[in-house]
Amino acid sequence: MAYQNWMIEKDDDDICWLHLDVADSSTNVLSSAVLDELNQILNELAQSLPKGIVFVSDKNNGFIAGADINEFTHITTEQQATDFLQRGHDIMNKIESLPCVSVAMIKGFCLGGGMELALACSYRVMCDDKSTRVGLPEIKLGIHPGYGGSVRSILKAGPVAAMNAMLTGRMLTGRVAKSMNLVDDLVPERQLKRAARYFVINKPIPRPLGIKDKIMNHRLVRPLIANQMRKTVAKKAPQQHYPAPYQLISLWQKHMDNPRRMLEKEIESVASLVTNPTAQNLVRVFFLMENLKTQGRKKDFDPRHIHVIGGGVMGGDIAAWCALRGFNVTVQDQKPEMLAGTMQRSLTMFQKKFKKDKRSIRESMDRLVPDTKGVGIKQADLIIEAIFEDKNVKQTLYKSIEPQMKEGAILATNTSSIPLEELATCLKDPGRLVGIHFFNPVALMPLVEIVRGENTDEKIMNQALAFGRHIDKLPLPVKSSPGFLVNRILMPYLLEAVEMVGEGIAPEMVDKAALNFGMPMGPIELADTVGLDVCRSVATILSKDQNLNLPKRMESMVEHKKLGKKSGEGFYKWVKGKPVKDKNASYANLKELEDRMIMRFLNEAAACLREKVVATEDLIDAGVIFGTGFAPFRGGPLHYIHAQGVATLSNRLDELNKLYGTRFKANEVWDSLGSG
Repeated sequence: MAYQNWMIEKDDDDICWLHLDVADSSTNVLSSAVLDELNQILNELAQSLPKGIVFVSDKNNGFIAGADINEFTHITTEQQATDFLQRGHDIMNKIESLPCVSVAMIKGFCLGGGMELALACSYRVMCDDKSTRVGLPEIKLGIHPGYGGSVRSILKAGPVAAMNAMLTGRMLTGRVAKSMNLVDDLVPERQLKRAARYFVINKPIPRPLGIKDKIMNHRLVRPLIANQMRKTVAKKAPQQHYPAPYQLISLWQKHMDNPRRMLEKEIESVASLVTNPTAQNLVRVFFLMENLKTQGRKKDFDPRHIHVIGGGVMGGDIAAWCALRGFNVTVQDQKPEMLAGTMQRSLTMFQKKFKKDKRSIRESMDRLVPDTKGVGIKQADLIIEAIFEDKNVKQTLYKSIEPQMKEGAILATNTSSIPLEELATCLKDPGRLVGIHFFNPVALMPLVEIVRGENTDEKIMNQALAFGRHIDKLPLPVKSSPGFLVNRILMPYLLEAVEMVGEGIAPEMVDKAALNFGMPMGPIELADTVGLDVCRSVATILSKDQNLNLPKRMESMVEHKKLGKKSGEGFYKWVKGKPVKDKNASYANLKELEDRMIMRFLNEAAACLREKVVATEDLIDAGVIFGTGFAPFRGGPLHYIHAQGVATLSNRLDELNKLYGTRFKANEVWDSLGSG
């Protein structure tokens, strides 16, 4: 029988090679149609049992990326979720209980439901290349493994290693997966098929759990380890905002004595999570990320040489990131000591990224060349300027380098707030100027704002968006206006926080109020981390066009060189890179503090929508989440406005306007946002 997504191939050794090639999809996903066909195939094979079954992907980009997340969006009740999960469980159990050997032959990404299918097999063989990764990243969608992966990963890798992998959702290299016993063999691609055949024919005894793991799985020991896991998770994901990791820990703690019972309880747990607003919003965030990935097409630009001007922290880290992503990079600064610092920080970045892979570290360092004289300008396809945030200084630089640039080369500025129209006036060809605004720290922040000025050529804009994808960032097309999107929205929020500190409220309490809302870092700590001088500079530029007043407290601190983390003192004192906080600080009404900050944030996001700084609500939400870390479980600021009710939040703005002044005056766009 012919199937739409699967192809059955039997060889002379009576091995069944089960090929997956999902129709009308660039990636293999376990959709309902794919699972229904697999169920039918397994029933057929049970009637005429082969010696073994090998699961193979016919897609170039991976094994199986996981369940079809689109189908999650149609689940509205726990019963629907239960039925959805039960079908997946039935199929995985069927694979596990096959009377013949089953092998997952993994090349490329094997994630989520794909990894759960692999774990249900007798063996897993994995390709030893950089593009192959395995993992159980469901926690990032506000759920945890729901096709039996929670139980089977613990039985294979032990509780600590498996739970760590599930609680972080990280992707694992072949060497890590092999050391954890999640895969049975790791071989070069040319030997992959031979390895799969070996396991079918020889049926080697799988490596059992060690004594240490068995002890940790004991019912008397599990509560102690579970409590430690909860403390670790709580540092990054509070239970009131992110229930999934805590439910996974409880699932293991309560039911690991009886794996079959734990499988049943896994369905109950995930079914309750799928319909939770956190999971629904995190699924939304996943699609927002996918939307950003479509904003740039790699084929629109194929740069070979990148030249970065500015060897400071930002410029140096941009250069290092480009080198890490495979580009030849020259990084220019007049001061050799600045470039020495760049090279040292770059080495640290590469070591952190590649761990013990010395070859990749060396190759990345070889691609990064310090350049005190700007020799790389003439060869560069793209020049990124990342110098001091001063219009006149930038224009002086542009005048000196434009005559040296080759035809077709792009000039990009990393300015965080200066409109491109102001910068472009000195250029003979203003159409070649585009903004590529990175966020600090470059290696961790996924977003880049691609800023279109009035004069920016369409081709240049598309090439800049393509470059964003080439360096594995999420490119957001933004209109040139003061602060662009992210800084424009972030600054009123930060300044309101500073205003409250100026009123005598402890910075610890201001930060706590923001953390209660779900922000990843408090605004006062963030301002100290960014640098109060940088905050003042951006706020000064924005104050020309927006309803912003610079708090006197910030002005005073900058004048006294209390710049935050980099000077050792700002709103906090900093010791060994950590802020020293007063544990006894208190404030009676944290909700009032939260509202003051968040309502200014939301009001500015609404203003950006009205002014079309970014084209759509979804792109504003995406930019703010990936550019500021805005509480992902809330789905983005504009989505949050609709979820809470436009009228409710608009009324709250009016109340704050009466209490604290016109900076809380609701933007006129609120009237057109809907009734909520």
